[in-house]
Amino acid sequence: MQRRIFMRLVGGGTVAAAVASLAGCATDFPAEALAPWQGPGKEPDTRRWALAHAILAPSPHNRQPWLADLREPDAISLHVDRTRLLPETDPWFRQIMVGQGTFIEALALALQERGLVPVVTLFPEGEFKPREIDDRPVARIHWQPGAAAPARDPLFAQLLRRCTAKTDYDTTQPVLPATLEGLKGAMTNPDVHFDASLDPTRVERLRRLCWESAQVELLTPRTVMESVRLTRVGPGEIALHRDGISINTLVPRIANAVGAFDRDHPPAPGSTAYKQMTSRFEGHSRTAMGFVWLSTPTARHAASGSQRSAEVAAGRAYMRLQLKATELGLQMHPMSQAPQEFAEMKTHYDELHRLLLGQPPSVETVQMFCRVGHCAPTQHQPRRGVDAILRA
Repeated sequence: MQRRIFMRLVGGGTVAAAVASLAGCATDFPAEALAPWQGPGKEPDTRRWALAHAILAPSPHNRQPWLADLREPDAISLHVDRTRLLPETDPWFRQIMVGQGTFIEALALALQERGLVPVVTLFPEGEFKPREIDDRPVARIHWQPGAAAPARDPLFAQLLRRCTAKTDYDTTQPVLPATLEGLKGAMTNPDVHFDASLDPTRVERLRRLCWESAQVELLTPRTVMESVRLTRVGPGEIALHRDGISINTLVPRIANAVGAFDRDHPPAPGSTAYKQMTSRFEGHSRTAMGFVWLSTPTARHAASGSQRSAEVAAGRAYMRLQLKATELGLQMHPMSQAPQEFAEMKTHYDELHRLLLGQPPSVETVQMFCRVGHCAPTQHQPRRGVDAILRA
């Protein structure tokens, strides 16, 4: 059906007109969508200055699911923006909670850079249940004005440089064991466990798992449609939303311009759209030069009712790992499919835990699973501004 529509449009000259209108257009994202990556400059308000760095943290599908409450002086309360969830691929909201942790760590680094001692209290009004979230704060971050300035964390310098390169890695450039050792040095929380592998046999098996699990997500209609509906095509959509999956290359823009970019139905297996999506995921999987992962003890946190705290802690650790990777010249990209908890993924979810941990998720939970490698620099992903995350 899409092909027939496209051919009719070609015959009628619609595509030719669209190509002419887009000819010479740059593929860079619009400047206003990337403006937050320039930093807050001389912003006099300490909290806004710190938040301007925290909004650069990574989050699942670049949803930026954060709300900051500034009503209390010398404090910031963080809430989940529940309009920015991923209920199909993240039905237990685990990834969203990990994303709260990345924000908290970036915020803490920025406050330290301003000479403050941030005190992070998780779930000050009580912790969410393991598979639920609500409007209570995830964290309260406060500080005492006039307290002795802490030592600045050198990872702060990487906040404006950090970038998740979602492209194929250079398979001629290996990751050195010493680089992974340096990466491990960024870990500060012993309750979040770090491990990695460069072993060729193990890496090849994990590559296959990444590709197999990606196909499950792509062939499950409701999960692939979650991504399709969050795809922003062309500078107008990218500038308007500044989140989600941004695409600014010519062919998708032409399809979008002539109404051939279907947002209502999953790409049919064998279709051009399906082939483009699978090619991208397959390339990411097969060019992984190694893997790193973070896990937390499931049973212990379940016994103490602190599973959500463990997810936030994993997010804080991941933020530090990405910043350290940037410092070391290493790329790190989450392969989020196999760790997802929707029903169709269970076989691969269990296999991931077996391959990485040698034990079931009831004992230890994989919180982050990432490929590592090297590639040419890529542009940052769009970000909303500080005002967009402030709670009214």
